[in-house]
Amino acid sequence: MDKLIAMATFVQIVDRGSLTQAADAIGTSLPSVVRTLASLEESLGVRLLNRTTRRMSLTQEGRHYLARCRTILTEIEEAETELSSQRLEPQGELRVTAPVLFGRRHVAPIVNRYVRQFAQTNVELLLLDRVVNLVEEGIDVAIRIGQPADLSLVSIPVGFIRRVVCASPKYLKEHGTPREPNDLVKHNCLSLSGVTPGTAWSFYTKGRMHSVSVKGSFVCNHAEATIDACVDNLGIGTFLSYQVAPLVSEMKLKYILVDFEPPKISLNIVYPHAKLLSSRVRIFSDMAKESLLSEFNRN
Repeated sequence: MDKLIAMATFVQIVDRGSLTQAADAIGTSLPSVVRTLASLEESLGVRLLNRTTRRMSLTQEGRHYLARCRTILTEIEEAETELSSQRLEPQGELRVTAPVLFGRRHVAPIVNRYVRQFAQTNVELLLLDRVVNLVEEGIDVAIRIGQPADLSLVSIPVGFIRRVVCASPKYLKEHGTPREPNDLVKHNCLSLSGVTPGTAWSFYTKGRMHSVSVKGSFVCNHAEATIDACVDNLGIGTFLSYQVAPLVSEMKLKYILVDFEPPKISLNIVYPHAKLLSSRVRIFSDMAKESLLSEFNRN
């Protein structure tokens, strides 16, 4: 058994989510992939994957071994790249993830520019409103709002996102503009579940955080639907600034209670390897950093 081939096969199985898809990606047969995985587990003396007819998951040993495999394979790739005449030209697949709305508006244009510039690469952009495990799910780069909880990840700050409160000009004309957070109790407040859990909205007053209990006739788990209700004069909503900035510019929505906004949330480029980055990750991260800094690093 070629240990490096076996390690690369194991990584492909995890990244693709199945033995069959791994075989297709590698360009070999399913029985060959099965034999390689079995031989690798036998040589290590541990089970790397728990497999049933319906699903497959990493064991604890498998998670640790996967991280080491990625490091080793990246080091080999970098060593080969340094000897290549195309050292600075990224090649191969890059997997990027970002929140759905933010990714569509701000990350997809960066991906498009990257793909146009580097013909030898292909990018898979995963827009997901959940925290993705970069190592286990084979993600090269993530754009995240907020600091990652996993301290082993590399996090590069590229700007800030505000938590804002807004309403349509028509709603404010008809119902009045709140001058302080406690005024919200008199208004119809639209809740975005997952972002504003329960009925408590957070504000920053005189150097400390405090919450205001609000109520309203509309609760939704989808940001765009809640924003649409706000534009449709239904009430007041709280959102992340990037979600409503275009509508504020078009004067369809108006920021209120700006002086009481909580501290800004950091925007970060995140990747799992602190050293020996592939040229794909390094160049994409540099492009993303330049673009996002210009948009989100303003005071």
